[in-house]
Amino acid sequence: MLSLLLALVFPALMAYAAFSDLFTMRISNWLVIAVGVTYFALALVAQLDWALIGWASITAAATLAVAFAFFAFGWIGGGDAKLVAATVLWTGLGLLLQYVIYAALLGGALTLIILALRRYPLPPPVASQAWLDRLHNPKTGVPYGIALAIAAILVYPQTAIFARLMNL
Repeated sequence: MLSLLLALVFPALMAYAAFSDLFTMRISNWLVIAVGVTYFALALVAQLDWALIGWASITAAATLAVAFAFFAFGWIGGGDAKLVAATVLWTGLGLLLQYVIYAALLGGALTLIILALRRYPLPPPVASQAWLDRLHNPKTGVPYGIALAIAAILVYPQTAIFARLMNL
């Protein structure tokens, strides 16, 4: 039972990130830190190999550098850049490409849906909802953290940490 609860921590953090981005268009620093710290804590509990933890850390650092370049060009938000790097700790190098492909496909679909919906006015019953108004505003971005979180949850069952946690 404890192993299942531990294995559900990452999906819960990702769900929180997605909902936070949807409702506020922000991914807080404390959440990104929690994703990173939780990885290291559960990696120790799961007794992951130190080399695996090291490669995951190097992969996350490289991802952070690339993501911040994307942020500097205005392609993604700062919270998204930090979240993708923290998430890559969990996926590691072996699942990085799969995670990025899922995130790109989901993010593209999300963007197209939001752009399509922005072409129409919000119905009066929901127009007073601040988060929907913000999401509908063409001057705001797309809450890409939703795509990052869903992609992470899709890849997570294939990760080394998930396998080890489920076998505790």
